[in-house]
Amino acid sequence: MRTIITTFYTLLLMCYAIHAQTIKGTVKDATGVPVINASVLQKGTSIGTATDFDGLFVLEVKKLPTVLQISAVGFKTQEITVTNSTPIQVTLKEGILLDQVIITGNRSKPRTVLDSPVPIDNIQAGELVNTGKTTFDRMLVFKVPSFNAQNQAISDATAHYDPADLRGLGPSRTLVLINGKRKNQSAQVYLNRTPGKGEVGVDLKSIPTAAIERIEVLRDGASAQYGSDAIAGVLNIILKKKTKYTELNATSGITSKNDGFNFSSDLNTSIPLSENGYANISLGYFKQQITNRAGIVNADSEGAKRPYEKEWLSKHPSANMTVGQPEMQKKDFYVNLEQDLADETTFYGFGGYTTRAGKSFAYYRAPYWRRDVADALFIRPRVEDYIGYQPTFEVAIEDFSSTFGVKTHFLDDKWLADLSFGYGSNEVRYFVNNSVNRDYLKDHGYSPRSFAPGGYSFNNLITNIDFSGPLSPKVSAAVGLEFKKERFKGFEGDALSYYKGGSDSFAGLRPEEAGKWSRHNTGLYAQLDYDLSDEFMMGLAGRYENFSDTGSNFSWKFNTRYKIAKSGAIRASYSTGFRAPSLHQRHITLSQYIIVKDAAPTLQGTLANDNPIVKSLGVPSLKHELSKNLSTGITYKFNPKFSASVDFYQIRIKNRILFSSQISFDDDNTTTNEIEQILLDNNVKGVQFFINAGNTKTTGTDIVLNYDKIPLGTGKLSANLAMNFNKTQMTSIDSPAIFKNNGYTIYDRREQGLILHSRPKSKFILSLKYDLQRWTFTLNNTRFGEVTIMSNRDHQNPKFDQTLSAKIATDMGLSCQLNKNFKIHGVINNIFNVYPDRTNVNTGTTGNGRFAYANSVQQLGQLGTNFSVGLNLKF
Repeated sequence: MRTIITTFYTLLLMCYAIHAQTIKGTVKDATGVPVINASVLQKGTSIGTATDFDGLFVLEVKKLPTVLQISAVGFKTQEITVTNSTPIQVTLKEGILLDQVIITGNRSKPRTVLDSPVPIDNIQAGELVNTGKTTFDRMLVFKVPSFNAQNQAISDATAHYDPADLRGLGPSRTLVLINGKRKNQSAQVYLNRTPGKGEVGVDLKSIPTAAIERIEVLRDGASAQYGSDAIAGVLNIILKKKTKYTELNATSGITSKNDGFNFSSDLNTSIPLSENGYANISLGYFKQQITNRAGIVNADSEGAKRPYEKEWLSKHPSANMTVGQPEMQKKDFYVNLEQDLADETTFYGFGGYTTRAGKSFAYYRAPYWRRDVADALFIRPRVEDYIGYQPTFEVAIEDFSSTFGVKTHFLDDKWLADLSFGYGSNEVRYFVNNSVNRDYLKDHGYSPRSFAPGGYSFNNLITNIDFSGPLSPKVSAAVGLEFKKERFKGFEGDALSYYKGGSDSFAGLRPEEAGKWSRHNTGLYAQLDYDLSDEFMMGLAGRYENFSDTGSNFSWKFNTRYKIAKSGAIRASYSTGFRAPSLHQRHITLSQYIIVKDAAPTLQGTLANDNPIVKSLGVPSLKHELSKNLSTGITYKFNPKFSASVDFYQIRIKNRILFSSQISFDDDNTTTNEIEQILLDNNVKGVQFFINAGNTKTTGTDIVLNYDKIPLGTGKLSANLAMNFNKTQMTSIDSPAIFKNNGYTIYDRREQGLILHSRPKSKFILSLKYDLQRWTFTLNNTRFGEVTIMSNRDHQNPKFDQTLSAKIATDMGLSCQLNKNFKIHGVINNIFNVYPDRTNVNTGTTGNGRFAYANSVQQLGQLGTNFSVGLNLKF
């Protein structure tokens, strides 16, 4: 059988070799310097490649003559007619980013950024690396003004994912693609008081930068093209293809406070599968140590009474807290491959596996917090020797994704058919160490110190079939069908992790809270683009989706673009969109005893939307969020070196899914209201749940100015200024009648603040790069706008809120290309050691001084100055 398959495969390759035509060429700029990573695309098809380090390319086409579109960042797109197999020489003229060919949002016809009716950023992998940041999500923060993500401290598993979003709309509303195919979500729901609370995102830390060629950021609603989640926009990660060199990178860094040491290394290479096939392989390793930016506690308010407690606190003025980035160790493997099978038919596959281990810290259990443990003489043989303990929250995260497919051209090579199958999964397992189950200790005189509280997994299986091509010289179309099956699973913790109150800091999942849930959905879409003339085009897209658990939705989009004297364009779009509630939000159930200082433990229940208790409170079943997106803008290149774009947007979201405030007993001890009776009947002190209750409006402006390759001395200067301004308003909250009648607020000011004020309302990024022969100098200034801490003292009174002033992080980099194969580089991030404003104790959010800087709102982070050096080797 194996011999038969091998023979058949060889015949296919021979058949292709008989008919295929090979085009070879070199792409250089006007000074004769090779243009690296230039896009070489056969016009009217998706067949293409990219130039290597020497500007060389090889492209297989069905027949000659043909027309090639050649483009690169900073150059004008050129079209070359190729009539024979003689190697060609192409000289690109200087241009701007507007001429870069992009694929996101344009299934039916490849377009340049200038041709696109919606705003799209095109970011090369080298630009990400030059930021000096250590993970993919942090790199994007300093390249895309409307993208935000920051390290979280003391937030359980959220500390190991770091919620990320576009336009401040939450992690759930940004769709992430890899090579144009949907990436699976993470297993983790963000339940702590951080930006993105109650939502689910994609594990961006699992994507290695070594595998990335570029990022296309579609800043517009795209549900009509891609389905659920694309309300804020789309991140499309394009993987590296065939490369001439094996590339090795190694980087190491540390903060100015001598903590947070990190080391990363990665390898990227391409290997031939045959004369007409390749596999691009990336391997990566990353390790980081903790940072600590804890504040000083107010000793008078700590409750230390016993002599040994007072002595301990005097020696540990920060109450031994650890507030900062967690420890992390990450290993990853990614591959992107293609193999021509026959005439105009290609097999492709891509994906990878990432494993990540991390350790963060809970509140330090000061001796005066846990007198029961001290008096039990469990940790220390004498009570006066007791120094408390600090539980760790540790995770083991695995992320796997894979997509395989076949694409073929038909109808005289003008139409493309693409059939693909994808599987993705994310799993997180929890571990709590250096802890105690206080109830088990009380009952048995002994307690384990280590626990396995369980965890979660999420996976999906996706099948796509897409067709795209021209209906006429002016009209192009795309149609497709998608089937997706999703599964969410909760793993039961070990028995002692949920015994009564559970392990201190994080109790395990109980048997009734574990389980697995699944659903499937089918989507059908169509897209039509009509180029009425060279200047004027219109586009229309529609998508119907039906989910087995939440019903159907139809989203549509209209967009248009009018070119201005071939130097600019006016563009506009209007679309409807939707987001299906995630399986996590529909089914997660989690009981935690909230233990703070000397207060009695309080049982807090995060209950599934279909839980009988939740239903008895009048909470309806979760349904789709609905959006209306309106955007308009103008882009213009004033000369070959200078371009500008301005885009305005408004996004309305109806039925936004909220993670409710804690619903518990009110201050009236004389009577029992309806809600309190329900809680009493079910033996819980407080509940939280997911509900379609929010209606929001987000307005904003994106401005981008590019000044490219300005002659300065013997070198060239490039400058980029990108800005985002945004504001989100909570237009209304739809609360069930039982809450209104009993005076309850299901989503209080503090919770609203996480949506309205936890992300900067503006962000400016000024990037300067000076190329001088072998040397490259970079200077980046990122200004993070204001954010507001919502007071914890009076939920209904803004008197004690604190608005944190805008901050600027300045990064400086220097690299030297020692020879063709070896480069060294260094970056100083935040050279002026800027921190957020210190949190005012009057907000009631400092933990009695433990948190010097806010964790519930985010700007530039809490690392201060960071130094890194690295090398790049090609061979």
